[in-house]
Amino acid sequence: MGYNVYGVGNAIMDMQVRCEDNFLASTGIDKGIMTLVDEERQKQVLAALTGHDVNYCSGGSAANTIVGIADMGGTTAYACKTGTDAFGSRYLDEMKQLGVAIEVAQSTGQTGSCVVLITPDAQRTMLTNLGISAALNADDICEAEIAKAEYVYVEGYLFAGDSTREAALKAIELAKANNVKVALTISDPFLIDICRDQFQALIEGPVDLLFCNEEEARSLTGLEDPIDCAHAIHKHCANVALTLGKNGSIIMHQGEAYPIEGVSVDAIDTTGAGDMYAAGVLYGITNGLNWQQAGHLGSHAAARVVSQLGARLPNPLTQAEIRDLLA
Repeated sequence: MGYNVYGVGNAIMDMQVRCEDNFLASTGIDKGIMTLVDEERQKQVLAALTGHDVNYCSGGSAANTIVGIADMGGTTAYACKTGTDAFGSRYLDEMKQLGVAIEVAQSTGQTGSCVVLITPDAQRTMLTNLGISAALNADDICEAEIAKAEYVYVEGYLFAGDSTREAALKAIELAKANNVKVALTISDPFLIDICRDQFQALIEGPVDLLFCNEEEARSLTGLEDPIDCAHAIHKHCANVALTLGKNGSIIMHQGEAYPIEGVSVDAIDTTGAGDMYAAGVLYGITNGLNWQQAGHLGSHAAARVVSQLGARLPNPLTQAEIRDLLA
């Protein structure tokens, strides 16, 4: 069986918890950003959350996108690394149940985890302990599986570590060797500060589709206006999907800028909005939609995910709903 999209990313067990702003202040956590923490710090935070309701979900940025595509009816595979612990088993079982062909390297050690703290303003603050996920390496990437895909989707977070960066570059290299297109998501503005030259080389080279948000686009280009940013990136990259939060997105394709409207909803939790947007776009372009329709689908999928808790859709977009959206 072929895949629409083969994802490469971290395997992280997400734990979503609603909390008040004073919880962040009292535990010394910086609000609204993702902080990498060690195992000890993660245990302290979890202990401080005793008494709060915790929602568990197999996550990781690229994993959320891959599951979103599968939920819409697309065919997907995912390469990652988990531990042999309870979280690792739960992660693999969930992904298989969701219909994702999972290429996993299991080894002794702790499966990655992410505590997602959601404040009443729908802001998310993330504490991530990568665990064994940080040991994903080039040997864990399977050429035969990549060759079956239309797109390889790589998460930018992989570029923060040496072995995970090698895994990402190996996946991109094998994709190009097998005429498979490459999609890259920047993942987080902080990565541009540490990987600027590498990202620039990828955007000017093998990347066929770049996902980024406004802040990342500004950091990449040094420009202010999002449309200027999109045009500047498009000079080097065949397709660009630049998200603008509640204002929608801009898609660049063949020199054209397609403005994609935002969908207004009451945001409860912004976790996974960008991941679900990427799922809509990637599902669309690998299943016969044009770029504007794919962006439209991405907007609706992102709106649906922010109006509930967590990065998974309990009621995924059905084929009938997708057809209605595009009518």
